[in-house]
Amino acid sequence: MTNPIITRRDGAVLHVTLDRPKANAIDLATSRIMGDTFAAFRDDPDLRVAVITGAGDKFFCPGWDLKAANDGDAVDGDYGIGGFGGLQELRDMNKPVIAAVNGIACGGGLELALSADIILAADHATFALPEIRSGTVADAASVKLPKRIPYHIAMELLLTGRWFDTTEALGWGLINHVHPADRLQAAAMKMAQLIASGPPLVSAAIKEIVRDAEDSKFQDSMNRITKRQLGSVDVLYASEDQREGARAFAEKRDPIWKGY
Repeated sequence: MTNPIITRRDGAVLHVTLDRPKANAIDLATSRIMGDTFAAFRDDPDLRVAVITGAGDKFFCPGWDLKAANDGDAVDGDYGIGGFGGLQELRDMNKPVIAAVNGIACGGGLELALSADIILAADHATFALPEIRSGTVADAASVKLPKRIPYHIAMELLLTGRWFDTTEALGWGLINHVHPADRLQAAAMKMAQLIASGPPLVSAAIKEIVRDAEDSKFQDSMNRITKRQLGSVDVLYASEDQREGARAFAEKRDPIWKGY
């Protein structure tokens, strides 16, 4: 099988392209490869930001490969280390991920985008959660979507499976920015480089704090931060980068982030 995942390193940025003709659908084997790819990104000290996109200009990802399912891939099969798409259940993913949605993102493809921290979309991109029309549930989206956009909008999308465009998605705050298709990848790279130029230990702490706080009371979260009970926060507070920020400010120069 040709590897359906193409990776390219550009400095501290990892570009991940889902390239599985004809529509970039994900089967069990592809999901496992994606999990291994994102785990390797997570564990590589030289990489700071990842960009996930789809090959071509028609499909980002339509989600689960129904043909593979018909051929025997079980819906509750082994998706690999990060769950479906390799990202949404990957433990300790404390590095930023940008989704560059280059076309149709529906079902598990939209869930894959929702697993990113920032979503950029081409102006022709369209979205849907059509699982209900296939007699199944959009499981990850049912958890995530009502936390990202107004409850009643989320429920409409989950219960009807209807399509929506970038105008609606941007208005709900579901995506960050819309770009002409021929500028999407450059915009994603610009965003990735901006984030990668910052202190990586702070990015990691932000991601862990946000994830931890999602289901916590405010004071409980604050206590875990101030008492250094979160691993990334403890590393940050003991780091050279923590001292470098104050030192660079006092010396009126740009900080040099080392990641330790």
